[in-house]
Amino acid sequence: MSTEVKVPNLPESVSEATISAWHKQPGDSVERDENLVDLETDKVVLEVPAPEDGVLAEITIKEGVTVTAGQVIGTVDVTSGSGAPPEKPASEATSADQGAQAESAPGSTSEPAKGAAASPPEDLSPAVRRMVAEYDLDPAKIEGTGRDGRITKEDVQRYVADGTGSQASEAPAAPSPARQEPAAESAETSSDKPAPAPAAGVAAEGDRPERRVPMTRLRQRIAERLVEAQQSAAMLTTFNEVNMKPVMDMRARCKDRFQERHGVKLGFMSFFVKAAVEALKRHAAVNASIDGTDIIYHGYYDIGIAVSTERGLMVPVLRDADKLSYAEIEAAINDFGKRAQEGKIGMDELTGGTFTITNGGIFGSLVSTPILNPPQSGILGMHKIEDRAVVVDGEIVVRPMMYLAHTYDHRIIDGREAVQFLVTIKEMLEDPARLLLEI
Repeated sequence: MSTEVKVPNLPESVSEATISAWHKQPGDSVERDENLVDLETDKVVLEVPAPEDGVLAEITIKEGVTVTAGQVIGTVDVTSGSGAPPEKPASEATSADQGAQAESAPGSTSEPAKGAAASPPEDLSPAVRRMVAEYDLDPAKIEGTGRDGRITKEDVQRYVADGTGSQASEAPAAPSPARQEPAAESAETSSDKPAPAPAAGVAAEGDRPERRVPMTRLRQRIAERLVEAQQSAAMLTTFNEVNMKPVMDMRARCKDRFQERHGVKLGFMSFFVKAAVEALKRHAAVNASIDGTDIIYHGYYDIGIAVSTERGLMVPVLRDADKLSYAEIEAAINDFGKRAQEGKIGMDELTGGTFTITNGGIFGSLVSTPILNPPQSGILGMHKIEDRAVVVDGEIVVRPMMYLAHTYDHRIIDGREAVQFLVTIKEMLEDPARLLLEI
């Protein structure tokens, strides 16, 4: 008996999705509720589980194709508890038997054909699975440096770049569209290796290669929203700098007891969330949004935290951040980061924020002008902490300083209020006891 694999109901406001990656191939055994395929929407990745135990009989729609809710994308031949695949048609059985006889002939080998890679283990991330399949690699030969020895994307890239094993030397020169690394990487080939044939979409002409890569749905959505923000808001950015020494000293004193008590590390982001909430309470326009000719002043504080993933930037939202403790904020942000990398952030977690915080400092950015996340009217940009010479009480001293950027919608936020908002954050961070005492 066959069971259809269908596209599930899509989240509200999402009309279609793209098949991102099949994790099983026809003939593979599957278990009920095991993830068969990833569907990529413009915001999240959805997993489609196997409807029953059995064998994946057919993939009717391949990777990269756009699908809609309820559409059949494959079929599973259901087994009755034995887990054995259904009988093959006579023609296939005959062919298989002949192949088996050939393998058993004297002098033959039972090793798999050259270039055939083992199926990636289920604990690999979708991105790593795609790269392993794309480069035809055996995951067992790749040393994992991630948590609990898991293989990361960087581990695969390092394995391929080092030319470890025969498989790496046979890998294609250019990655598939799903990888989306910079085009310059496709030109990095070893001088002592023969250049493989160019992959589809790559124009190999002399030393000036190019490749055309379709945007993912998330990247398309990011592009649309950035252009929308530029065209619909009167954006302006104001800057300030904050002495991070008081926060760093408090963190150094309390981080061990904090982790022992709450089971989560004390980072800097919880201080910035608390400072931003206090500043939003004092400057309501920054927490507001425009709807037509009306201004909506939000009486709650839902703070978006920008998270960078392999698929692009995502902004999950901390609901009612003003009611959360430092430990709850840190735990929620850690959870966002982990689930964003796994593609498990829900649609409801990406909508409805009233203000956003983005941290370019983790990538080494010293100063930048962040772009608004519509329909929000403000965004705070954090940057790299760097020791600089500053004047304190008439003396030149070295302090760990950070530049802060506040981009705001000048249509409803005046320059005075925007500057005062950023000054409030600066004052809270330079005297963190005020955050605890709410003064």
